[in-house]
Amino acid sequence: MTRRANAALLALAYLGFVSLGLPDGLLGVAWPEMRARFALPQGALGALLAVTTSGYVAASFAAGWLLRRLRIGDLLALSCLATAASLVGYASASSWAELVAFGSLAGLGAGAIDAGINAYVASHHGPRTVSWLHACYGVGAAAGPALMSAVLARGQGWERGYWLVGLAQLALAGAFGASHRAWPAPQSGPGGSDSPQARASLRDTLRLPAARWGAAAFLVYTGLEAAAGAWSYSVLAVARGFEMQTAAFWVSAFWAGLTAGRIAAGALANRLSAESLLGLALGGIALGALLVWLPPLRGAELAGLALLGLGAGPVFPTLIAATPARVGLAHADNAVGVQIAFAALGQSLLPAALGIAAGALGLEVVGPSLFAAALALGAIVLRLSRSVTRQVCLE
Repeated sequence: MTRRANAALLALAYLGFVSLGLPDGLLGVAWPEMRARFALPQGALGALLAVTTSGYVAASFAAGWLLRRLRIGDLLALSCLATAASLVGYASASSWAELVAFGSLAGLGAGAIDAGINAYVASHHGPRTVSWLHACYGVGAAAGPALMSAVLARGQGWERGYWLVGLAQLALAGAFGASHRAWPAPQSGPGGSDSPQARASLRDTLRLPAARWGAAAFLVYTGLEAAAGAWSYSVLAVARGFEMQTAAFWVSAFWAGLTAGRIAAGALANRLSAESLLGLALGGIALGALLVWLPPLRGAELAGLALLGLGAGPVFPTLIAATPARVGLAHADNAVGVQIAFAALGQSLLPAALGIAAGALGLEVVGPSLFAAALALGAIVLRLSRSVTRQVCLE
């Protein structure tokens, strides 16, 4: 493959991750209007997240099987079509049950995009590119609240925001389809029949303490990230009385901070160890969550939200890039697939649980819950590091 062709595919991969983040950024701002439109309680968001997660997990576990039969470009084209159809379905749904049904299709499409692009970039590029790839998710997630708040400010309704993003996804599906022959053929690279990874079974991988603790880290991390993105707007605008556009701006600042953190992680990938980078990131998450929970003065929660995003940024790509070293090449593909599946579970479970808690106890429960999740994540990552050290010693 020529350098120009490789750069073009990488650019499409980056756009794919931007498109992956956009719907996540839309939902947090759209939810109060969506909830009012269908006369729903706060906890109803859990139903949408649950069905989306079921599709996401199914696609993540099936990604290896699909990539042995389809070119990555073909898989990504089909996945973008699925997400485009789901977003248009959200916008045109006449009932909450109908909208929730489209959530499963959204999860299938997003899970396949996530797994397919991660497989390509991890196989053909280094840790720096992995970090910058995930920064593109933050670009999309930061643009989502800004787009939705602009739509709402013009009185056009949350449906218009989903129509716009759905049409953009359709265009991206066309780009992946047009370039499908340039992408690696089935079974090329890691995961193919001649790859060392093919020797390890999923059962053997799950026997590794590092694989299990890694999955737990992704469960808690993505739950924390998704909960902050989904509920911070409601906390600011509904519970604390900030203006709609101010609240949306700072939700975008959370996602922008996440993007900046991932860009910085890419720049520092060859200078700091994964453990050092994770330590800095986890400290930022904990401090940011504490400010969101217990601001010493009005407005401190806004800075805390941006700091929370900045700290969260490096965690996902750093853990992904370190996976082969943690579990060994024979287990790397399995471990990444399991981690993405558990990430999808976390992305649904914690925001859904917070919705139920907010319905019972009020929206102020979000702050202490984020701080508790930050402490739990720190403990799990520390246990993960120790499990890797012990595993290496035993070997």
